[in-house]
Amino acid sequence: MTTMNIQDPATQTATPRALEGVKVVEMGQLIAGPFCGKTLGEFGADVIKIEAPGAGDPLRNWRLIKEGTSVWWQVQSRNKRSVALDLRQQEAQAVARQLIAEADVLVENFRPGTLEGWGMSPEELHAINPGLVILRISGYGQTGPYRDLPGFGVIGEAMGGLRHLTAEPGRVPVRVGVSIGDTLAALHGVIGVMMALYHRKVNGGPGQVIDVALHEAVFNIMESLIPEYSAFGAVREAAGSALPGIAPSNAYPCQDGWVLVAGNGDSIFKRLMTAIGRQDLADAPDLADNAGRVQRVAEIDAAIGAWTQARSVQTVMDELGAARVPAGKVYTAKDIAEDPHYRAREMILTQRTRDGFELQVPGVVPKLSLTPGTVRSSAPHVGDDTDAVLAEIGLSAEQVARLREKGIIQ
Repeated sequence: MTTMNIQDPATQTATPRALEGVKVVEMGQLIAGPFCGKTLGEFGADVIKIEAPGAGDPLRNWRLIKEGTSVWWQVQSRNKRSVALDLRQQEAQAVARQLIAEADVLVENFRPGTLEGWGMSPEELHAINPGLVILRISGYGQTGPYRDLPGFGVIGEAMGGLRHLTAEPGRVPVRVGVSIGDTLAALHGVIGVMMALYHRKVNGGPGQVIDVALHEAVFNIMESLIPEYSAFGAVREAAGSALPGIAPSNAYPCQDGWVLVAGNGDSIFKRLMTAIGRQDLADAPDLADNAGRVQRVAEIDAAIGAWTQARSVQTVMDELGAARVPAGKVYTAKDIAEDPHYRAREMILTQRTRDGFELQVPGVVPKLSLTPGTVRSSAPHVGDDTDAVLAEIGLSAEQVARLREKGIIQ
């Protein structure tokens, strides 16, 4: 197990940071915007999170709570500094503009028009900071007839085409179990930020606005969905655990669980059939390529299923591993936490929270050889860094005290 005492900088390995010197102001909440800020922060950006005084970001109270705070928060907000600022007040908006004037990136995931209502439209912000990169994540984007509709990740998953496919045939479409729409939007936002920063640095270009819609981020991963409809009028339907048009690739029952087998490469298929004792299928001329296998996919799946259900998951994994056939068990959180490969690749870390307890958390992705991502600080309490951050932009102790007395900051 890798333990990171992120309270003590002396324990941190001194490695170059890919985004050293990049200052990010995060004004979003919950998932999409903050996940983007989390990713940028892990690679060295100074992420200043503005949240409302009092309860702060609602994510602090989502799902399972320990010591008064969601354990999800401990991951989503590590490497960030919290400034508690009531953006409903004009003086707070003025302070936010001062912060943004010195930033490289602004991340927000409010409903379109919210920034404009605070006097922080892209035009107004670029007037005070021409190089600013502004990432705007919303349900439907900043333009179009749906722009003002409320949109959450699950709605983006539905409109993007994903939810129609996540079901057993003929059954209700189900969610994938995590907020995939929000996270996909965040990752597209990170890509946009990096491209905009590259353009600014290498080409001398000004800052720009990145417009990410939740449904478009989902739609971008839908592979051949629209080309198939365009060319053939084909509407792809739910297929459960199978991969339509690719065979064999499915989940198969074992004595004690399920195993996924991907035997859809031509040579892999032959090895798979040999491993399960079906040399007749391995040698069948019409099964030598994927097109032929798709025509007989039900027969192939039945043969694999008959073999797996007589064995344990581990036996299937061992035998298919020996045959060099890709196979994987369906991991639970317990499986992940105990898996030696996760540990070896530092994908399970132990970090100490600001409330004093240790927590196992996910590691950092992707892995860079020279400038790896790091966890430098634990997730803050609401307003932990308000005084320090405001001092950095030139506010005196007296000014900060006055703002606090008026309830503008915490």
